[in-house]
Amino acid sequence: MDFIIQNILNALQWGSFYALIALGYTLVYGVLLLINFAHGDIFMVGAYIAFFVATLLLGGDGLGLGLSPAVTFALCIPLTMVLTAGVGVTLERVAYRPLRRKGAHRLYVVITALMCGLVLEYSNLTVLGASRKKFPELLEKTIWHFGDISVTNLKVLVIVAAVAVFVFLNFIVTKTKIGMAMRGISYDKFAIPLMGIPIDTIIVFTFILGSSFAGLAGLLFAMSYPILEPFMGMIIGWKAFIAAVVGGIGDIRGAFVGGFLLGFIEIGVVSVFPSTYRDLFAFSILLMILWMKPTGLFGVAKTTKI
Repeated sequence: MDFIIQNILNALQWGSFYALIALGYTLVYGVLLLINFAHGDIFMVGAYIAFFVATLLLGGDGLGLGLSPAVTFALCIPLTMVLTAGVGVTLERVAYRPLRRKGAHRLYVVITALMCGLVLEYSNLTVLGASRKKFPELLEKTIWHFGDISVTNLKVLVIVAAVAVFVFLNFIVTKTKIGMAMRGISYDKFAIPLMGIPIDTIIVFTFILGSSFAGLAGLLFAMSYPILEPFMGMIIGWKAFIAAVVGGIGDIRGAFVGGFLLGFIEIGVVSVFPSTYRDLFAFSILLMILWMKPTGLFGVAKTTKI
């Protein structure tokens, strides 16, 4: 029994990372019908931003502010989210908006998103090099033992953060005027400007939300697995995208549930089989789910193609 509970906790932590990233995917797709393939790399950029912000605030080489790890952690969360949101907004302003105003086919926007992801990866590689960076320890690790079950404070923090982001995003989308405008754009983006709603402002707000969540995921991931490298966002980004699709891309509940579903599948496979079987089993199970329900668990059928 302890073995099962321990793996459930591990799956909740791993699924939280997928859920945080998948929420960004589904938010942008839900508003613009755009699959932002650069989102996984925005997660990577968020982790690096967190690294440089933490290094600057901590000091250690004479260039920093010399703050304590706890204060650094408290400041690192909003700074990372704001700076990462700036990266997402920059991509929207430079890459996606010109294509949208020219009425470019959605296929070209998707290709542009793929190119933006590659630009982020190789810009990082060019500027910072291929050497890995070790993220500093911001929280003193606390381990609680319940029999053979162990829980760390960081694991609890990651799970709570994912749930809090989901509740916050669900509130924004369903209970606020700007959320109503976001849903309106997803239904008819041509009618919304006629009602006096600034569509560009709503789209920028969408990218701010999605990118800041990716930045938060990058910070928490870097604290949990403190080795950063330029291509760290590629695989986890693709998996989060698949999680969003399995849940029903465009639906917030779907992204949240899909992320945790993928986490449970991967941890379940690793707990029984060698770790090399993880991706094979996970993707096979997800493929079967899509085969039985192509629109995902919470998705609805649409005739629009990407």
